[in-house]
Amino acid sequence: MLGWVAVLYFAEGLPFGVVKEVVPVYLKVAGWSLTDLGLLSLLGLPWTLKVLWSPLVDRFGDRRTWIVGCLLALAVGCAALAPIDPAGRPLALWLVLIGVTIASATQDVAIDAYTIGLVARGEEGEANGVRVSAYRVALIASGGGLVLLAPWLGWPPVFLAAAALFAALAVVVRAAPRIVVPSAARRAWREPMRRWLLRAGAPAVFAFVLLFKLGDAAMGPMVKPFWLDRGLTVVEIGLVSSSVGVLATIAGALVGGWLTDRWGIARALLLLGLAQALSNLGYAGVAWLDPPPPTTTVATLGEALRAIVEPARGLIYTASMLESFSSGLGSAAFMAYLMNICDKEHAAVQYAALSAVFALSRDVAGAISGWATTQLGYATYFALTFLLAFPALALLPWVRTWIRPPPEPDLAASGAAAT
Repeated sequence: MLGWVAVLYFAEGLPFGVVKEVVPVYLKVAGWSLTDLGLLSLLGLPWTLKVLWSPLVDRFGDRRTWIVGCLLALAVGCAALAPIDPAGRPLALWLVLIGVTIASATQDVAIDAYTIGLVARGEEGEANGVRVSAYRVALIASGGGLVLLAPWLGWPPVFLAAAALFAALAVVVRAAPRIVVPSAARRAWREPMRRWLLRAGAPAVFAFVLLFKLGDAAMGPMVKPFWLDRGLTVVEIGLVSSSVGVLATIAGALVGGWLTDRWGIARALLLLGLAQALSNLGYAGVAWLDPPPPTTTVATLGEALRAIVEPARGLIYTASMLESFSSGLGSAAFMAYLMNICDKEHAAVQYAALSAVFALSRDVAGAISGWATTQLGYATYFALTFLLAFPALALLPWVRTWIRPPPEPDLAASGAAAT
């Protein structure tokens, strides 16, 4: 089961990395202005609006078939990018990119719904540890691997390589186990959705989903500017924050998933949520101490490790690893909760609604983070992001009532197996 989770979330992360990491570099090299590149943010709308067409995934067809179809559409889209000359900002380029993001967003809906049907109650923790890890690996493969290939192969072969990878994933996913959802349940999604939205405690649950990652969302956009303002370099951000930091997040997600399965979701949300919040104080502490800027230049990971003895670098690197690891811890528990509270029969619509609520806090907090940091300074603002975690944790007594317990072990079957 965990192997399929890894494959599926690698497939989910790959197109996001292509759109968010590969395409901007490709178009910048082609001479696009910052204004033009800024318009690329509109390509993210399908990931926010996917809840609008998520009922189609629940209502029609098999979820595995939706995933395979979306992967093939992504393969066609990436192959179509190869012959297009981006220099003239052609309409064809925009249409292909929009098609890629719609296919990716639809695939997200189908993969999330399929995984909720695949994972047994009580096993969400480990599954989400693998899920976060596979997604991050996909971002590295696309945002790092494909970009690194471009100077050697050129951009058309890079997009053809991405197309081949999507096609290969479609073949692999076609062999995944089929999750059977009764057709009657698929057809009658409106009334179950209405009951789910009107369950006792629903306002607290949706407020919790909105707020649980608010501290991370508020601090995230200001982390890289903080590095630069403290005298560190773009190279260090790539080597330490964006590379080693991703490995720390993967480690945190795996540990967080393991702890969630052993502690239970409610306890994990509290303890791992506190760890996630406390890590923000690391950056607040560095900003408050304000160590002198580093005096040496770092160009490789080895040089970064040797330069860690400088107070600014040592403290910021440590704060970065703590924040990345703790973010993985909190993400594993949070996603396990989201999976648990969705009905397996109607997971496409319900999970898409939850992810839209979660995305709202990320977008709003990110939008005001620069203004708030300018007004308060880094130290005060980072400390404030620590406090932003507590409204969500205060809602846990109401939120935990939605958690479905794992099924009781079948003692009769166990006894028969033993004999």
